Amino acid sequence: MNRKVVGGAIRNKEKSKQKFLDAVGWILKTKGFAALKVNNIATVAGLDKKLIYNYFGGTDQLIDEYLHSQDFWSSVPNEIDSVDIATGGRQTAKALVHSQFDHVYQNKELQKIILWGLLENRKSLRRLAEKREKEGEVLLKNVGDPHFGDKGPRFRAIMALLVSGIYYLDIYATSHNLTFCGLDLRSKEGREEVKEAMSFIIDRAYLDL
Repeated sequence: MNRKVVGGAIRNKEKSKQKFLDAVGWILKTKGFAALKVNNIATVAGLDKKLIYNYFGGTDQLIDEYLHSQDFWSSVPNEIDSVDIATGGRQTAKALVHSQFDHVYQNKELQKIILWGLLENRKSLRRLAEKREKEGEVLLKNVGDPHFGDKGPRFRAIMALLVSGIYYLDIYATSHNLTFCGLDLRSKEGREEVKEAMSFIIDRAYLDL
């Protein structure tokens, strides 16, 4: 077979696969995971649904590949070279929660996946959660634990409360045109108040633990 024809077929297949992956992301962001049905995905992609089975093996495998393709936790550093080790990672911890607060707010697909992970025990969703834990462990194990010693678990608990609060507040802010404890979480002022509160909590942890 002509090499050019083969190469063109491969490129067309990859383009089609990407259209299906993009369709999954669009549906997830705009309609939610319950709408991830084969007919919906094919319609949004503008392709024959049979190709989903040809290219991925089925809808579940397509969704799993989409989740695998997302690198939602890249904002967490894999290296700790730039972490302020001398102060136990204090400024880095604050920068990370501030960054995560913005990252989740701006990423509707991530919000949907967080909610999906609470409702369904899917292997690909578990792998995403494991990736999150692995990335966060870099800071906690190598910086936080050595600094806090036997109080390390307490600091981990504080970070768990902050991160889970970030998830809830960001999802709430983008789902409801309402205030939360009187704060407008869509406004710059309201979000800055939350960031200042997170910094205050982390500062107190470093002072008092």
